[in-house]
Parts: sequence; C-alpha cells; structure tokens
Amino acid sequence: MATGLKTKLSFHKRLLIFLFLSLCFFLLCFFIFQYHREKIFKAEQINFKLQIFNAQVGNIISDINSIISLVEEKQESEFKNLRLTIIDSLGNVVFDTEQDNFHFSNHSNRPEVKTALENGTAYTIRRHSETTNNDYFYSSKKVNGYIVRSAIPYSLPLTELLKVDKDFLWFMIIIASIIGIVIYAFTQQLGQNIKRLRHFALRAEKGEIIDENEYFHTDELGEISRFIVKMYSRLQQAKIDLDKEKQEILFYEKEKNRIKKQLTQNINHELKTPVSSIHGYLETILCNPEISKEQMLDFIKKSYSQTNRLSQLLKDVATLTRIDEANALIEKQSVDINEILVEIINDVALLPADKRMRISTNINKPVIVQGNPALLHSIFRNLTDNAIIHSGGRDIFINITAETEKDYTFSFSDNGTGVEQKHLSRIFERFYRVDKGRSRKLGGTGLGLAIVKNAIIFHGGAITAKASESGGLEFVFNIKK
Repeated sequence: MATGLKTKLSFHKRLLIFLFLSLCFFLLCFFIFQYHREKIFKAEQINFKLQIFNAQVGNIISDINSIISLVEEKQESEFKNLRLTIIDSLGNVVFDTEQDNFHFSNHSNRPEVKTALENGTAYTIRRHSETTNNDYFYSSKKVNGYIVRSAIPYSLPLTELLKVDKDFLWFMIIIASIIGIVIYAFTQQLGQNIKRLRHFALRAEKGEIIDENEYFHTDELGEISRFIVKMYSRLQQAKIDLDKEKQEILFYEKEKNRIKKQLTQNINHELKTPVSSIHGYLETILCNPEISKEQMLDFIKKSYSQTNRLSQLLKDVATLTRIDEANALIEKQSVDINEILVEIINDVALLPADKRMRISTNINKPVIVQGNPALLHSIFRNLTDNAIIHSGGRDIFINITAETEKDYTFSFSDNGTGVEQKHLSRIFERFYRVDKGRSRKLGGTGLGLAIVKNAIIFHGGAITAKASESGGLEFVFNIKK
C-alpha cells in the first residue's frame, strides 16, 4: 500500500509532505517547550508574589492576629481563598487558616516543606492536599526556624493566570504559514526541475532527439540538469554524425566497389575491340604468306595503332587507379599553371593541320598552386585532346574568370558543335561516350573527362559542363591555391 502511494505521488508532493510534517513536528516541539517555559515563568511570578507575602508573615510570626489581618487583606486584594500554613522545623502545623475545619498530620514529608527546609524556598505548581482534598499551588519559605507556606486553590482563576498567551499561538500559526508557503514555492521549483529531468531521462531512453536548450529553473539542480541535457544532446549529435559518416563510408565503399566492377567490365569490353583487331590482322598475315607487302604493311600499321590505343587506355586506367587508391601518397608541390599551358600550346602547334586548334588564353603571368604536376597537366591536356577529337571547332579558350584567397576559377571552352543537354550530366562518367562509334574511330578511351574530374577533386575543386556562348562546350572548374 505504501509503495503504491509512493509511486502515485510526485517527488514535489512527497518532498512537500516530508518538509511540512518536519515543520509541524518542529513547531509542536517548540510550542510544547515554549508552553512549559511560559507556564514556569508565570508560576514563578505567582510564587514571587507569594514569597513576598510569606516574608511579611515571617516578620510577624509571633503575632497571630496581625497574620490573620494580613491574610484577609491579601484575599481581598489579590488572591481569593488564599490559605496560609505555618509549620515548625519538625513538620508540625503551628497555624493554618483552615485549622477550625480539619485535623492536620505531620507535614515534614510534603514536597514544598521538605525542599524549603533544605533550600529556604520552594513551590509546587499543582499538588493535591491530603488535608482538604483539593488541588493547590503551594509556595513555601523558611523564616526564623518556621516554614511559612501560602497556597492558592487550583481553580479557574488560577488556571487562567497560568494559561499560555494565545497571541503566541497565533504568531506561531502565522510563522508556520509563511514557512509553509516558502517551502511550497521551493519544492515546486525543485519538483519541476526533477519532473523535467525525469521526462528527459524517459525520452533519452527512447533515443529521441532532444534540444540542448531545454528549460530548467536557475538553481543548482537546474544548472546540473542543463549540463546533462547539453552533454546528451551533443553526444546524440555526435552519434548521428558518426552514423551518417558510417553510412557515407559504406556508401562510398559500395560505390567504389561498383565503380571498380564497372571499370573492370568496361576495360574488358574496351580491350576486346583492339585485341580482336590486332589478333585478326596478325592471324591474316600469318595464315596468308602470299599477302602483298603493301597489304601486310597496312595491317601492321593498323595493329600498331591499336597497340597505341591499348597503351593509352592502360595509362588512363593507371592514372584513375592512382587517384582513387593512393591519393594520400601523391606528392604536392608548387606548380605554375601558366607553364603547363605554354607546354600544351607548343605541343598542339606541332600537330597536323587537320588536328590542330588555336588556343587563346588570358593567363600571361605565373599562376602558382599547390598540387601534383602530372595530374594538373592531365587536366588541361585531356580537356584539350577532348576538344580536338570531339568538338569539331577551330578555337579553344582558356581563361581565369575569378580569383580568391583560396582558389582560382578557370573556364575552358571551344567554338565547336557542343553537346546535347541530356549528355552534360554524364560526360564525366568513365567510358561514357556521346557518340560511341565515332569516339572509338577517333581513338578516344572514354576516360579523359573522368581523369579530369578526379584530378580536380584531388586538388580541392569541382567541375561543371555547360553550353558555351560561342555554341560549343564550356567547362568551369576551380583549383585551390
């Protein structure tokens, strides 16, 4: 039953009940203590007045008439039904205002008499009289060898005199109410923090997304709670980032394996044609000894052309593999792009007229970047070869269109026939050809633009293809400095 109640009540309510009961217990103890203390204080005030009266009686102890007159005067002025008893040192009653009505036994065993004989004074707040069979407040004083004892009946007037002041009780109630309100406000704030922290724990157990700016009251528990929530939120974000990174790695590995598989298949496919051609030409020569020298020479030239194609294909595959598999081992150094362009322009100028294109550039000063000379050369060389083989134009334009503190932006375009829009998003794929038959006839391997893209990515850039203003194809890419 107790366990069930505990689970139903919130921490705020349980703490409030505990503190309220503790406050009530404290106030009750304090009230009892104060009640007793005030009662003793009032009793001592009454005793003080009676002790003065006892001292006055002691001064006229031998004059009974004067004593009787003093008692009557005291009864009229202050203590109604005041009783006076004079006892000798042996406990015998010498005088009592009630001596006409009762027989008195020895009083040496009475507490107030016994204590007065030892200490000189004594009082008893409430004691039952064996003589009169009533309750009295007794006050005793030792004077001139006698015990002078005055007594007030424990009646309603005396009870009123000894009663605790009600104002004190109301004061205690008001103080208790104020403290109770403060306790409620404190426990409510504390309870709200704990409630929110418990709600956070339940949500954290379920793995929910939690905002690190969760609201808590500005106290110690609130600060700790905010710190815990912030730590959890950051750990959660780190876990999300880690999971995302794992997914990206898995996707990258799968994509890498897919590309490898596709590359292997494409290489096999690409090798079939030149190998079959070489095999056919050589077989024809070997199987036909009577073949003319002119035809034999033609077959050998064609076989040589196919071996050059095979050599270029293997070279391009090796370049791509190097970028994919060992880019961390590729060294970088300061490279001048202008020197690369000058070398390519000179090489193109030596080509036959039908394969030659004019190259125009606005780069006439050193353009220094940190990169690999061979890969940077392959970027501009492959773009140039691609334009010469496929564009059908007469001019190539290579320009720097923007420069920042971090990189250069280049534009490489031609004035050829261009490429249809549907092909632009795929021309960087390996072995992708806009016109497969024509590309093979012209000697392309289908890897040139794939090498360009990967080399640019290696140098921290990106590349896009679009139709140029002159009607041809334009490549826009950036290379980090």
